[in-house]
Amino acid sequence: MPATHMNLKVLLPFQIFAEKTGVFRIVAETREGSFGLLPHRLDCVAALAPGILTCQTEAEGEVFVAVDTAVLDTTGPDVLVSVRRAIAGTDLARLRDSVEKEFLTLDEREQSVRSVMAKLETGFLQRCATFQHE
Repeated sequence: MPATHMNLKVLLPFQIFAEKTGVFRIVAETREGSFGLLPHRLDCVAALAPGILTCQTEAEGEVFVAVDTAVLDTTGPDVLVSVRRAIAGTDLARLRDSVEKEFLTLDEREQSVRSVMAKLETGFLQRCATFQHE
């Protein structure tokens, strides 16, 4: 008999951020738009965009989690969301602000590191190209 509820785990790199049982509805965001999951859905994997993950349980009602870029994986009644950063809250306006401030904009240090890495990669590729032509 198929499960009537889902189990949701939000995983950070080094810990479990949230674990919910008795979930009967999940709404997540991808780059193409939002989608919902119900208990009798097919197994799937989806790349999530920074945004608000919503789940609904009988005990807690709607629960909101702001997530950074993530991967959602469903297998049977289990839904796993692997994410680098997450923030829980009940105020949707504050969570949306957090997504915009913390997840969608790269801080100066991260931009600097990406710039340096791009220069290193370009230099490496140019050196490989010269070796190949010799």
